[in-house]
Amino acid sequence: MLRHPADRRTVITSALAATAGALLAGGAAAPAAARARTTADGVTLRLPAPTGPYRTGAAALYLVDRSRRDPLEPRIPVREVMATVFYPARTVRDRPRAPQMTAGAAADFGADGRRSHPELPASGVDWAATTTRSRTGAPADAARRRPVLLYSPGGGDPRTMGTGAAEELASHGYVVVTVDHPGDACEVEFPVTMTGRDTVRPTVLRYDPRTEPALFRTLIDTRVADLRFVLDRMAALAAGRNPDAAGRPLPEHLGRALDPRSVGAYGHSAGGTAVTQAMYQDRRIGAAVNLEGYLDRAPETPGGEGELYPVARYGTDRPLLLLGTDGFQDRKGLEHSWPAVLAHSRGRARRRQLDRAAHWVFTDYASLVPQLQAAGLVTAADRAKMVGTASPAVSVPAVRHHLRAFFARHLPTH
Repeated sequence: MLRHPADRRTVITSALAATAGALLAGGAAAPAAARARTTADGVTLRLPAPTGPYRTGAAALYLVDRSRRDPLEPRIPVREVMATVFYPARTVRDRPRAPQMTAGAAADFGADGRRSHPELPASGVDWAATTTRSRTGAPADAARRRPVLLYSPGGGDPRTMGTGAAEELASHGYVVVTVDHPGDACEVEFPVTMTGRDTVRPTVLRYDPRTEPALFRTLIDTRVADLRFVLDRMAALAAGRNPDAAGRPLPEHLGRALDPRSVGAYGHSAGGTAVTQAMYQDRRIGAAVNLEGYLDRAPETPGGEGELYPVARYGTDRPLLLLGTDGFQDRKGLEHSWPAVLAHSRGRARRRQLDRAAHWVFTDYASLVPQLQAAGLVTAADRAKMVGTASPAVSVPAVRHHLRAFFARHLPTH
């Protein structure tokens, strides 16, 4: 259920009620329930199916910004970004399902994912076995150009933990670009070698970056620059050029499916901070969703208030949705910046809340962690801490509904 935190009144939209009701009744309007299966290699987790009319394709891109050195590893002479494009496909025949994670990334995630999420099991999961519903390299449906949505994950999280929402939006007619921020994300696998890093690059984070103001500032500034760079590369792709720095082939007609004049962004936690500030700085971004990201810099002293980002200080003149949860452990930390952007945006910003939910309900953990609990690998308390107590049969459609409804209103596909 949804609540507006300002007046605490219960609000349930008819569309969300219909979606959740259809799911609970086994209807076709909501994603199929995802259940883990156990093999000799451990539990295999499954992502919920997208609900839209389009089959989807997926293509990974290796993007290199030679105008920047890497801000988190001085030995790396350029800034590298990995991204995955999810898009409506013309056909998926004879195309394999894309894995959620590459083999190298999955191996590193299994070993190091608990640095960001100590609630996750140390063993017993075959992270490499989870597949998406998208087909690798499928030709794009280029009957018309489609809005482009950028996704920035939470601090320490890889782009791959935003796969379910990306596939959902692509199945409804969007081109979605999920973006890794190397050095920040817990693991990023590259297709080529580079001075100063291994093929799989781990995170530099070992604790909450909000406890170190200079690091938090660097992370967010880097993410904003990454997102603007990715937009440049998407414009090149739409113009018929191949942006992949390794020169790998692109799916047929992919560039013709993008409309670089219609761009939105959504992000979780640090990603929400980044996309909101990126929209303020870059007028190409026409609408954004902030999924529980601070809009102030880390305070210089514990318990103090950090400096507001410009978007919170001056507001936005384009649509912005602030979507939070009742279970976020630092809800009070949002009360400095979120009311500020609402006050200064002249009605262009809105705030909503998910109940019985926690901070990582906006990611694939919403469906994966309950499967881990069912397999005896995560406790009920740890599940509640990560994603809340709501069933994924309710929480997953709720998050999807908010994203789809917001972008359908402000960046329609037709």
